[in-house]
Amino acid sequence: MSIKRNGTTRRYSDSVVHNGTAYLVEVPSNSDGDIAAQMSNLLSGVERLLEQAGSDKSSLLMVTIYLADMADYEAMNALWDNWLPEGVAPTRACVQARLANPALKVEMAIVAAAHRRPAAQTFPVLE
Repeated sequence: MSIKRNGTTRRYSDSVVHNGTAYLVEVPSNSDGDIAAQMSNLLSGVERLLEQAGSDKSSLLMVTIYLADMADYEAMNALWDNWLPEGVAPTRACVQARLANPALKVEMAIVAAAHRRPAAQTFPVLE
């Protein structure tokens, strides 16, 4: 069994690939921006993490979007709809949640098919 971890710290990995499936979570790096700025930043980060994991946005399987305020739902969706290619929409949930950083307006948890060799290092499985 091989598990590939990218950007691993003591607390989390940027992405994990196992058995042809990539798992990742992304938050915007611009916590001072409005929902449009944070969402655009987050989606750019998602693309980078998907590439790192050997995937891309056309291979999304499941996405959970966490919004700090559901009043941002329409603005978030406008950016999401523009970003996602036609015909490849994943299963998706969007919920309101109190995020760990109160300045953040959005966070995403993503599962995607990994169809090429990740650009990551391979780490042994710790038991």
